[in-house]
Amino acid sequence: MSFSNDVRGEIVRGIIDRDRQFACLYGILLYSRVFTNQQIVLQSESTVFAKLVPSLFQSVLYIKLASGDKLSLHSDTQVMYTFTITDPVQIRQICTVYHIHPEKREIHLSNLVQNSMGAFLAGVFFGCGSVIDPNKEYHLEFNTPSELLCGDLRQILKSIGVTGRQIVRKNMYVLYLKDSEQIEDTLTYMGAQQCTIELMNIKIHKDMRNKANRLRNCDEANINRVVSAAMRQIQDIRFIVQCGAWDQLSPELCELAQLRLENPELSLKELGEQLSTPIGRSGVNHRFQKIAAIAEELRHRAANIG
Repeated sequence: MSFSNDVRGEIVRGIIDRDRQFACLYGILLYSRVFTNQQIVLQSESTVFAKLVPSLFQSVLYIKLASGDKLSLHSDTQVMYTFTITDPVQIRQICTVYHIHPEKREIHLSNLVQNSMGAFLAGVFFGCGSVIDPNKEYHLEFNTPSELLCGDLRQILKSIGVTGRQIVRKNMYVLYLKDSEQIEDTLTYMGAQQCTIELMNIKIHKDMRNKANRLRNCDEANINRVVSAAMRQIQDIRFIVQCGAWDQLSPELCELAQLRLENPELSLKELGEQLSTPIGRSGVNHRFQKIAAIAEELRHRAANIG
């Protein structure tokens, strides 16, 4: 089952009293893709939607809908549920009850009592909304049928502190959210609190996994730097030995050089701790700079002689 269906399944359990049922059906009808004086078409791939719509029509409008048509999509397991209303009397009843003008659909707040705005938004989600599995990405959207309805919906979301972005896609006005916290607020407002908690838990796991990856990458980078530095230091020391210039090193540099040849895997800090007179990382680094300068001078002389 998809995360969108999980959201719908949780939302529907909160559409219990008549005010919420009235508001939810209003959202479904108002944001349906087809709403004219001749026909109303309600469509969704959700089985929750297929069960909810006839129930709402019966409870709110006392209209008994025929079973929705099933249209197979990409596979036998994926179908589109469609309810088509063509009875002029029923269409007039719907328009009268909800003050809907098919030629200019817009939200009439007078249809919504104080505690039913979330149910209305849930209805809009049932009719034209979807949310992607947060394990993949954070994305919730509403495919609205007109620019006016898209703008109205944007204002409702804005009233609860959610800012949606608007684009046009295939002649539909799409209002979408990418911010995880705003998606959480929207799901909670619609009545999907458990799905909100699930999204938050997924986000926490993602953050922990990302932090672990960053730490691992940082550790690998540090190890690579230590190895590269150690190889350069060993090359300098061996070149000094090849040139017969070991005696140019002071006793402190000889001790450090010998320690490095015997322990190529140790960090500067660890090398400093193993010296007869322990010193810090910066002190060890300073001594290696002296060794590198001696090796560079020897290389310069060899190049000039050659």
